[in-house]
Amino acid sequence: MNHTQHFREMSLKDASAYAERIVCMTEETTETLYLLGEQDRIVGISGFTVRPPEARKEKPKVSAFTSAKIGKILDLQPDLVLGFSDLQADIAAELIKHGIDVYVFNHRSIAGILKMIRTVGALTGCQEKAERLADSMQQNIVSIQTETESDQRRPKVYFEEWDDPLFSGIQWVSELITVAGGDDCFPELAKEALGKNRIIADPHDVIERQPDIIIGSWCGKKFRPERVAARDGWHAIPAVRDRRIFEIKSAVILQPGPAALSEGVQQIREIVREWASSTQH
Repeated sequence: MNHTQHFREMSLKDASAYAERIVCMTEETTETLYLLGEQDRIVGISGFTVRPPEARKEKPKVSAFTSAKIGKILDLQPDLVLGFSDLQADIAAELIKHGIDVYVFNHRSIAGILKMIRTVGALTGCQEKAERLADSMQQNIVSIQTETESDQRRPKVYFEEWDDPLFSGIQWVSELITVAGGDDCFPELAKEALGKNRIIADPHDVIERQPDIIIGSWCGKKFRPERVAARDGWHAIPAVRDRRIFEIKSAVILQPGPAALSEGVQQIREIVREWASSTQH
């Protein structure tokens, strides 16, 4: 074999290979790869990762959300880095300057989460497994949605992503509330990708919308329902009056990944089902 032929065969082999050393800078891609059984490809994760719990024990933590240890990532010699949203654009640009392949997702809907799962599968040569995983997640959504179609009453749900200032829920959360049988109190804000565009400037706007249920998930800190109930004038809200203020952990509902489409939507459904049962006349 001459050098030209050897080079051509090596080039073709390299071109057909899938990513084998992956850094996941957000939790949802880490969880997806574990669910696909491809966790051995992961060489680094976000420090905010809690799902699955073994990832936190097994994998080096190399990033936060808006910052990363570039040198440490480079030392891991990844052939692919997975990120999320414009908030990680600067990190992605720095890694690209060092010759690293980077794929940044920007999904913010149920459909986007399903596409993310399928894309991760495509990037790793696990298309069939990813299709099965996405299909199972989609079927779970469809099953819950079919169940709620027969609900005669739907509660108004206020989802709070942050408390100072007040942030309402992002698109996939709003969609999951609908799937679970509720009506989002601020559906017009849910379409806004950036948190700053989902700020509720006047807390009395929540009072006016009279939510039957309040769900809180303060990203990065513990939700305090007693603080919510103590806000000026909020005693007039049905959810406060009837003590229907709940927390769903941010790792379950605020990561645009498998957890939201499984455990997250199920928790919302249980809250809505309890409301329907206890308010029957």
